[in-house]
Amino acid sequence: MSESALVLPALGQLELTLLWSVLGSAVIALLYGLYLVRSVIHSDAGTAKMQEVADAIEVGAMAYLKKQFSTMIWFVIIIAVGLYFLYSSLKDTYTGYLPIGVSIAFVMGVMASYGAGYVGMWLAVRGNVRTAAAALKGFKQALELAFRAGTVSGMFTVGFGLVGATVIFLIFRQDAMKVLIGFGFGGCLAALFMRIGGGIFTKAADVGADLVGKIEAGIPEDDPRNAATIADNVGDNVGDCAGMAADVFESYEVTLVAAIILAAGALADPQFQATYGANASKFALIMIIFPLLVRAVGVFSSIIGTWCVKANENTIKDPMRPITIGYLVSGIASIVGFIAVNYYYVIDPNTGTPDWRFTYATSVGILLAFVTLWITNIFTHPDKNAATETAYAAKTGAATLLLAGMGYGFESTVWAILAIAGTIVSSVLIFHGSVAMAAYGVALSGLGLLTTTGFILAMDTYGPITDNAHGIFEMSGITEEKAGAAGRNLSWLDAIGNTTKALTKGLAIATAVIAAISLFRSFIDETKLMDIGIQVNMPLVFVGLLIGGAVPFLFSSFAIKAVGRAAFLVVEEVRKQFREKPGIMKGTDKPDYGKCVSIVTSAAQKELLGPGILAIVTPILVGFSLGAGALGGYLVGAILTGQLLAVFMANTGGVWDNAKKKIEDGYLGGKKTEAHKASVIGDTVGDPFKDTAGPALNPLIKVMNLVAILIAPFVIRDITWQTRGLIAAACILLLAIAIAFSKRGGLAKNEK
Repeated sequence: MSESALVLPALGQLELTLLWSVLGSAVIALLYGLYLVRSVIHSDAGTAKMQEVADAIEVGAMAYLKKQFSTMIWFVIIIAVGLYFLYSSLKDTYTGYLPIGVSIAFVMGVMASYGAGYVGMWLAVRGNVRTAAAALKGFKQALELAFRAGTVSGMFTVGFGLVGATVIFLIFRQDAMKVLIGFGFGGCLAALFMRIGGGIFTKAADVGADLVGKIEAGIPEDDPRNAATIADNVGDNVGDCAGMAADVFESYEVTLVAAIILAAGALADPQFQATYGANASKFALIMIIFPLLVRAVGVFSSIIGTWCVKANENTIKDPMRPITIGYLVSGIASIVGFIAVNYYYVIDPNTGTPDWRFTYATSVGILLAFVTLWITNIFTHPDKNAATETAYAAKTGAATLLLAGMGYGFESTVWAILAIAGTIVSSVLIFHGSVAMAAYGVALSGLGLLTTTGFILAMDTYGPITDNAHGIFEMSGITEEKAGAAGRNLSWLDAIGNTTKALTKGLAIATAVIAAISLFRSFIDETKLMDIGIQVNMPLVFVGLLIGGAVPFLFSSFAIKAVGRAAFLVVEEVRKQFREKPGIMKGTDKPDYGKCVSIVTSAAQKELLGPGILAIVTPILVGFSLGAGALGGYLVGAILTGQLLAVFMANTGGVWDNAKKKIEDGYLGGKKTEAHKASVIGDTVGDPFKDTAGPALNPLIKVMNLVAILIAPFVIRDITWQTRGLIAAACILLLAIAIAFSKRGGLAKNEK
């Protein structure tokens, strides 16, 4: 029996009470977020010049997000309508209001994902100038204010995610798991658009600003004479605030959806039925509610963790220390919460005692988060060997620096994937003896990993806030020489922000793989492949594996080429302004910042179509043309290469960036040296790696898995070859359009 045909037992009074309690925790998250908004807004906003720069960043960021939504909404409407008609045809399982429920849940997922990104960015563009002002008073004030501002993003992401999932449960009750798949798909699709669009915007501006400013003109990164600086600072927000919030939201939601679907699917497993007998339905219901309770625990553990991020003036020796302490506290508080929920609620009906396997599995996810933190620190922290060796390689030029960084990036993928493999094996061992329960255990580890989502997003959003604060310092004329310790403090906070952003990317990648593996089990059930498996010895299945392995590379190609083209236009524009307005360098003329913002906004919107088509259409093409087994092989190939590529690009870009920061802090002679110029080249190459293509692979993996589950009931139907051929032809046409879009506007071609 497929999971879509299952009917869960009715929710009792206890389950309804627990659901309302989960909803209450979501409201607490939102209220705490509002409290932090008020606290940050009432902080000192600095000088008039600082506020002028911050206002320009805010206007650009909000205008971009509005433009992106207007582009994305048509795609959303088409898919929402398509989902309704698609599921209306499944009259045996999707009866009554369920088809419209899936469609509405999809739109809810899109809006919640977009909303989480919007709110986080809305405060980040206000918190940046206040962090800059706080730095004038002391290091402690700057770090704590930046982290509080970042926490808003985490609280609203958690709140929106829990509200959406719980409301769907309260409305659809026993059929909730059929509708939740739409909610998860909506969150993933919005994250894909916001990740790829925001990533193109931010890195095109960043690369362009660095190449002309630092390399050619020899001026600081955020010098107000550089026309691309406002676009660069805007990009930090639309990419690392809005984009990452949407990305983590969909990871947060998809791991929840996967766990609930697998819990419901356990009822169809003969081994599960044999183990629990008459109590099988009762225990399955416990398994379904438990993930929601874990998410509720995460609200409070994240809040407790953020309270523990305290600094003093000596903390500048390692600004990462108070953040690490807060994260450890958050993780430990989560485990304590798991134990409490397990003790009072997860009772084995056969023995009448708590089933501690649930605590073990979720705690394994927390352990993976800590291991990811450790690995990321080793490969990206400015004071660790990887960044130091990469920076030292700049003595002989950009080539050796690039090679050193790539070497460390390749190595980091090995330890990251082994950590994920160890987590999966641990989950299987914890629930040994049952295939269905083992798959559920893997999903629980993903839940555990993102229990502290509120804290994780606080770490991420802290990065662009401190980056912007450093930029506001320079653009408002408060140089390091004038500001003294304040400028150096912000420089260090900015460098650590690169590490926290790399960490959150690592966590998002790990969760993407675990969520995809959990969803993969659901796909196997829906396509009835459990008995025969995915046989890679079959030619068509192997072809599916090859295609799936290739898609992340094509997707990355789309993203990186888009950044390269847009950055080229930014460089040309800045050079043009320097030529036509000689007074810019003397400070007598003002650059046209709006022109560069317009260039990267236009480029980001133009490039959204191709990746979106690739993510949705390719699984459909493989499924209908090569069959369910080949589609399974496709997903396996995409998960593996997607994870490896994402970690490689995130950590390689991170180590290049922090090698540059290390040199700018005085290593090898500091700024305006040949070593510094070489490190800037490394940073600009790494920018689209770590902030565009790499992180966008997370939603890509999950979008493709969710599309595969959504089309699974249709792929296995007895459909004529003529119909399959028409579907395949339409998919090939759309993919051809996507590839053509990725190649349009070729720079050399335009020159001719």
